[in-house]
Amino acid sequence: MGTGESIQQIREKLKGRPEPAELERWRQDSRAGVRKLLETYDRKQKAQAEERERLERFQDLERAFWARGMDQVAGCDEAGRGPLAGPLVTAAVILPHSIWLPGLNDSKKVTAARREILYGEILEQAVSVTVSILGPREIDRLNIYQAAKTAMTLCLTHLKVRPQAAVTDAMPLEIPGMEVEDLVHGDSRSAAVAAASIIAKVTRDHLMEDLDRQYPQYGFAKHKGYGTARHIQAIMDCGPTPWHRRSYEPLKSMSLKEEGVSENQLLQLK
Repeated sequence: MGTGESIQQIREKLKGRPEPAELERWRQDSRAGVRKLLETYDRKQKAQAEERERLERFQDLERAFWARGMDQVAGCDEAGRGPLAGPLVTAAVILPHSIWLPGLNDSKKVTAARREILYGEILEQAVSVTVSILGPREIDRLNIYQAAKTAMTLCLTHLKVRPQAAVTDAMPLEIPGMEVEDLVHGDSRSAAVAAASIIAKVTRDHLMEDLDRQYPQYGFAKHKGYGTARHIQAIMDCGPTPWHRRSYEPLKSMSLKEEGVSENQLLQLK
């Protein structure tokens, strides 16, 4: 028995938010095409419900802070510790207490295409976002650990909304008036840290793509500055760019006189 509606009409309505009465009516429809549409719809609804539950669990750490009266909890992470070239990019993100960011996870576990989507969704939903960009000269001067520590502190203290607490990816920090918890694999255990990892990774990838256009012989867009065989060969053949880190091998052994570029930015994206 049909319902007087075409399968195409039902398909379009299922893309939105059908009323319970409509769903019940369609479930009485004997057409195979309608049954197939409803099976697909039910699978999607189940997947969405499971993802909402996962995201809710993903904020358990933040929820523990909220329960103690700390409503604004920031996550902080960086991208670019290991590469021979390019900036260190760090981000801090405060998420609202309820989020819908399907697929949010540690940036290394998310495809490049999904990271791009999440980047926009995070900026849209976040309470506040900052990004720090430190160039090679500062990395060489401070060392990468201290550079990351400095950048995280800058990001957390320059959010437009001041957090009462923060979670970092395995970086202990002491910031007056802010409780900071450093977690190993924090980007897989905290939604806010995962969001920061996405913002940092996408921002850095875009910067490396820009550098690839300036220095096409090095392949920055592909390896993002990491020490691949092709990248090291390009350094040997062409010498380093101003974006190469002089304190990293094999550049350190070259005893280069020129310092790397000093290109530092602190961006309040929201």
